[in-house]
Amino acid sequence: MMDLQGERVVVLGGTSGIGLATAVAAAEHGAEVTVVSSNRVKVEHALRTLPPGSRGHAVDLTDTAQVRALFDSVGAIDHLVFTAGELLTLMPLDTLDLDMAKDFFALRYFGALGSVQIAAPHIRPGGSITLTTGTAKDRPGPGWSVAASICGAIDALTRALAVELAPIRVNAVCPGVVRSPLWDSMTEGDREQLYKDTAAAVPLGRVGEVTDIAQAYLYYLTESFATGSVLTLDGGTVLA
Repeated sequence: MMDLQGERVVVLGGTSGIGLATAVAAAEHGAEVTVVSSNRVKVEHALRTLPPGSRGHAVDLTDTAQVRALFDSVGAIDHLVFTAGELLTLMPLDTLDLDMAKDFFALRYFGALGSVQIAAPHIRPGGSITLTTGTAKDRPGPGWSVAASICGAIDALTRALAVELAPIRVNAVCPGVVRSPLWDSMTEGDREQLYKDTAAAVPLGRVGEVTDIAQAYLYYLTESFATGSVLTLDGGTVLA
C-alpha cells in the first residue's frame, strides 16, 4: 500500500518532468508536498497542477545559505526527493568546456550532497531520501563522459549515505530515456528522432514516460526495508 497520508514530502526539482510527476503522485497518495526549483515561474505553474495545500519555493540549490533557509522554513519532513538538474547537454571530449562540466556537477552532485546534509536533521524517524541517477553510467556513448560520471558518483553516494545516515533510508532511481523536458535543449526533430531510435533499440519498444518513473519514487517513499539500492527503469536499455 503506497499510503503517504499526512506525510511531508519535499521534491527538489519538483516543478517539471519526473520531479513534478513524482510530486503529483505523492499528493494523490495523501502526502503534503513541497516543490522546489530555481525558477519561480515554474514553481507557480507546478502549484497550479498540484492540489490545494501544496507548497513551493524558488531556491538555488547550489547556494548553501538558500538551501539552509529553505529547510529551516519547511521544518520537519518525512521524505526528501532530489530530481533537480539542468537541461542535458552532451559534451564530446575534444570540445569539452571544463567550466560547464563543473557547473553540471555543482547542481546534480554537490547540489544533491549539500541538500542531503542540510535536510537530514529535519527528517523524522522512518523517513527517506531518494536521489536520481541514470543509465548513462552503464551505457555511455560519445559525449556522455560528464553525464556518466555524475550518474556513477550518485550511485556511490547513495550507498555511502545509506550507511552514514541509517536508519534514514537512502536510495536512488535510475531512469533510461524518458519523454521529459530534460531533452529540451535539442531541436524538436532531433528529440523525436532520439525517442524513435531508443524505442526501436530497447526490449519494451518505447521510451519512458514521467509517470512511469514517478512510481519508482513512490516505491522508495513507502518501502521500509529498502536502503542503499538503485532501482532501474529503462525499458531494458542496459540489456540492449
